[in-house]
Amino acid sequence: MKIACLGWGSLIWKPGQLPVEGSWYADGPEVPVEFARVSDGGEVATALCLNAGPVQVFWALLATASLDTACKALREREGIPEQRVDGAGIMLTSHTATGPLETWARSKNIDALIWTALPARTDSTEGRVPGVEEVINYLQQLEGEKRDHARRYIDQVPRQINTAYRRAIADALGWQHPDNANAAL
Repeated sequence: MKIACLGWGSLIWKPGQLPVEGSWYADGPEVPVEFARVSDGGEVATALCLNAGPVQVFWALLATASLDTACKALREREGIPEQRVDGAGIMLTSHTATGPLETWARSKNIDALIWTALPARTDSTEGRVPGVEEVINYLQQLEGEKRDHARRYIDQVPRQINTAYRRAIADALGWQHPDNANAAL
């Protein structure tokens, strides 16, 4: 079984124990991603958001043929407890389904896709998508190492993850603007 993982945030530059085989590729499918999850470290991380515009994400093959092993490694890397049902996404390809992820996976001869499916989160509410002004205000109030960490996170996310919030953050805070940067990792 050929298994791939989709990525759009720190998983790309810091895969931890995820058994990535080779490199991350920039020609993944388009999915709705936004900088909309206040993480435990204080950064505003990327997350799937159904109301966000689609961006082309990254993907990597995994050095395992076991879907259970792949999912367990992703959960461990992301710190997602096994009992949490919304923390990881899984899709097995078939010859009859026709959705965009399915079509993309079949074009790459991938049998299964996994991804992190943690929802948006403000500093107080899991599942609530913060507005762009709320994200900017949150980042503006950060100080010291916490602010530096939040900025480093945004700077390290590959430029092709060029979302509306990212452009607004760049304009408001002067942080690296994806339209003016290299699209390479």
